[in-house]
Amino acid sequence: MVSGERGVMGERCWGLGSSLAATITDVSPVAGITGYSSLCRSVATGKLQALPLESLMKIACVLHPGFTSLDMIAPITVWQFVPGVQFEFIAAQKGPIVTDTGLEFIATHRYQDASPAPDVLFVPGGGKPTFDAMEDPVLVDAIARLGAQAQWVTSVCTGSLLVGAAGLLKGYRSSCHWYPREWLSKYGAIPDDARVVIDRNRASGGGVTAGMDFALRLAAEWGGESAGRLIELIVEYAPQPPFGTGRPELADEATLVTARQISSTMMSEAVVDRAAARLNDRRLAEA
Repeated sequence: MVSGERGVMGERCWGLGSSLAATITDVSPVAGITGYSSLCRSVATGKLQALPLESLMKIACVLHPGFTSLDMIAPITVWQFVPGVQFEFIAAQKGPIVTDTGLEFIATHRYQDASPAPDVLFVPGGGKPTFDAMEDPVLVDAIARLGAQAQWVTSVCTGSLLVGAAGLLKGYRSSCHWYPREWLSKYGAIPDDARVVIDRNRASGGGVTAGMDFALRLAAEWGGESAGRLIELIVEYAPQPPFGTGRPELADEATLVTARQISSTMMSEAVVDRAAARLNDRRLAEA
């Protein structure tokens, strides 16, 4: 399955995903994308073959009420092109989980039913609902348990604060939404203001829209740069921000002040302090 070391995916290969590959004919193998296995050969000829069960790549996506829908939608839009990908949407109970936009994701697995050793653990973030989730010990413990066995532990936006609360970021560099980024240090993590941060088998994206960059970078880590280039073109990812205020250092003072005021109503440092205290108590108990 997937190796935690950068750029390695064993015998896995890359194609265009089942929805597009079936329409492709007379395609020559591309270095870094096709040519590793019979699946790749079938993609190149337009004849798809089922992967054996043990070859499925399991991505465990943790859901909590009110999380930011784009944090999830952007990465899974990219990762759907991974041959043999299997998403597990995990929550306390199976059924619909309402996001910040009102869009519902269907939890397919409960915490206790999820694959115990997924290839990838992915945790989205959000505003106040994500900070509320940090105070849910059952959720945090589930992230800790799954992350301890996952080959890759990943997050977007404030999802990294949940990963940190689970004790999975000590000594690792991590990105986060710009407003609470420095609070990662309370968990022993090393805050990094890069839009995408990969430190060994930990990967994180900055706020919300960074999920697309993050997912494409991981596509390249797993399948080679050519894989990332191809998917980037397929999804026509060529952002042109209309105002250029998407980072604090780029924003004018009035916009930045207002954004800080809004963020402060959704993201509480006191919540992170309490989560960090619980983590420290757990570490002492386990010592």
